[in-house]
Amino acid sequence: MRAAATGGFLMLPWPGAGAGAGAGGSDTGMEEVRGGLLLRCGAVLGLSLMCVAVLRRWIAGGVCRCPVRLDGKTVLITGANTGIGKETSRDLAHRGARVVMACRDLTRAERAAEEIRRSTGNGNVVIRHLDLASVYSVRQFAKDFLDSEERLDILINNAGVMMCPKWLTEDGFETQLAVNHLGHFLMTNLLLPKLKSSAPSRVVNVSSIAHRGGRLDCDDLFFSRRPYSSLESYRQSKLANVLFSRELARRLRGSGVSSFCLHPGVIRTELGRHVQGWFPLLGALLSLPSLLLMKTPSQGAQTSIYCSITPGLEERSGCYFSDCAEKDVALEGRDDAVARRLWEESARLVGLKDTC
Repeated sequence: MRAAATGGFLMLPWPGAGAGAGAGGSDTGMEEVRGGLLLRCGAVLGLSLMCVAVLRRWIAGGVCRCPVRLDGKTVLITGANTGIGKETSRDLAHRGARVVMACRDLTRAERAAEEIRRSTGNGNVVIRHLDLASVYSVRQFAKDFLDSEERLDILINNAGVMMCPKWLTEDGFETQLAVNHLGHFLMTNLLLPKLKSSAPSRVVNVSSIAHRGGRLDCDDLFFSRRPYSSLESYRQSKLANVLFSRELARRLRGSGVSSFCLHPGVIRTELGRHVQGWFPLLGALLSLPSLLLMKTPSQGAQTSIYCSITPGLEERSGCYFSDCAEKDVALEGRDDAVARRLWEESARLVGLKDTC
């Protein structure tokens, strides 16, 4: 191959432009480009999958690896027919406990209970009707439980609603505070005789990191005089969970009954259905990322399980947990004066005269 000089310029032939080399050289070059591109795409895809795997593992958080058995123990879980309540029920049933699933929808509850019986081989899983939005229902439930159950070793106050519109219950209570706090407050107090007679026993309250920045106005708990915000109402109810757990631990000191509260994580459950109702487009846009960025119900149940069964946790009664570890509660969740005021106002609202 010789170069041609034209007008003082050195002209080199185009690669593969020689006789018989055009088509073959071009194809070889293109194949090399495609191969390099595929190799780079494969490397990027592999790295992306590794990053997703690491992210998912981090999001999953702590895992309760405690091997404790619960044979002969009785566990009561509210809101147990779906989400983390269902997965908590499954785990504790697998450990041999008698599990009482307290639910508002008995049809769905029975389906969940039958699934748990089959998957764990534990036939001692029962359902009871409970509507936490009704003082009458809570009182009836507690009476029936005290009359029919021999013991209560673990009470898990799990049920809740999130960011619903401003609805009032049959008792005139704002729904989020009624379901998330007042119903559980009343039921826990009514069941204390059984918890004390079964000591050592535990009360586990499922709160949320949303308690941070929450504000409790004990003179206007139902937003009668201030503008209603579904988010502020939710944060108030979750702060109430933290303060209730703290005050309960103080009042039960020395009784053998421990109290804990926890943040389960951000979880893919039905709890956020009202959020999607308020912002349907946002819900649709976040549905795919949520598969990567939220815990599964089983992962979200781990801290509830941890607080329920981990030996030696009694000395941490009144504390706040997340990802199977004790965490610092927000400053507003450490106000003992507000906790006592909330207790007194809650007792007045639900008509509870004798408290611990």
